[in-house]
Amino acid sequence: MPRLPHSILQDFSSGRLSRAHQHFGSHPNRAGTWFRVWAPRADRVSVIGDFNDWDPGVDVLRPIGEGMSRCWEGFVRPARPGHRYKYRVERGGRHVDKTDPFAREMEPPAYGGSAIQGLSSVITTSTYEWRDDDWMNRRRGPDSLVDPVSVYEVHLGSWRRHADGSQMTYRELAEPLAEYVREMGFTHVELMPVLEHPYYGSWGYQVVGYFAPTWRYGTPDDFRFFVDTLHRAGIGVILDWVPAHFATDPQGLATFDGEPLFEYSDRLKRHHPDWGTFVFDYGRPQVRDFLVS
Repeated sequence: MPRLPHSILQDFSSGRLSRAHQHFGSHPNRAGTWFRVWAPRADRVSVIGDFNDWDPGVDVLRPIGEGMSRCWEGFVRPARPGHRYKYRVERGGRHVDKTDPFAREMEPPAYGGSAIQGLSSVITTSTYEWRDDDWMNRRRGPDSLVDPVSVYEVHLGSWRRHADGSQMTYRELAEPLAEYVREMGFTHVELMPVLEHPYYGSWGYQVVGYFAPTWRYGTPDDFRFFVDTLHRAGIGVILDWVPAHFATDPQGLATFDGEPLFEYSDRLKRHHPDWGTFVFDYGRPQVRDFLVS
């Protein structure tokens, strides 16, 4: 991945970058990892992680673009898949450590012993080999829009557990769930949100990581196996997606560059009246690109 072309920044500033995840976030290659993040009003942004002992003075990103489309990017040679990282965002003499909005994997500090509070983003890549060709070909067929649909909604963390009460993983849930919904005559499974969320009691509806399946049930490849297994059983998978609001946790999207960015600046619009969460500012083209990517 080379430096971000000016044409991509133009698309991002006008709401035409519907695959922003291909350009933002962490993207490893054989030589290291590219990092790119949107933080237009930050004074400085650096990437901190396992590869630099979480030192914000080592890998400072360079600004690109202007105005509200200004981003920060950099290439870090020691950063490899499996390394945890965050962005140190500085503004007005203050700083906050943020998870990557486009992270494809996250984990809690207890899993890796990070001294950085809260969730950590993880550089990830995948060699998973999908085996759902038959399902994908049927989905592309002419009958897919008129076939009968019967949907079974499920919260993975409470659908089934081990005898000791511990949660089952994506891989452990895959075949039992596929068998159950087939026996019951359902055509699809709708997953209550499995996007990364700090507060388990929200049932997944207060998201901080829109591109990462939650660590609670396994890795991204474990989740791929889960979807693959259901597809091979002839069961479609629908993800419950939450574009209405997001978690206010300081480690996530909230006041990302030191001011409201993903959320409304107007206090009367910013807070969701029912949940106390933040409402996305849909008027910003960059926010729309983020949500549709």
